[in-house]
Amino acid sequence: MASGRQTSFGSLIFCGTCANLLDSPGDQDHIVCQACGDDHEGAQFEGVETVSCSQESAFPSRLRNKRALVQGVGVVHRENARVDEPCPRCGAAEMTYQTIQMRSADEGQTVFYECTKCGHGFSVNN
Repeated sequence: MASGRQTSFGSLIFCGTCANLLDSPGDQDHIVCQACGDDHEGAQFEGVETVSCSQESAFPSRLRNKRALVQGVGVVHRENARVDEPCPRCGAAEMTYQTIQMRSADEGQTVFYECTKCGHGFSVNN
């Protein structure tokens, strides 16, 4: 009894006659449905690629939950400090800035400025 009909959902293959879940074909030339005896060609399932996507929250773990309590895992939106400094490009009166220690500890920090109006950015080594 050769049906040729089948239904697949992701990596799962179902019999087209009775909708029973079929065994993975592996190296077999034919797959026989255990419920209705329908015969399916194994070659029709070759080269099928299954891609799945998941989020970190789909796999909970005790360690991640404990770490989240201590560290506050998640996206943190930080607003940069503001300074009354004119933008060299558009002349806006206010800019945001942040400082980062990029060189050795005995040297000053690097200050990154960004205009709140036009988005122009530049850095100054202090």
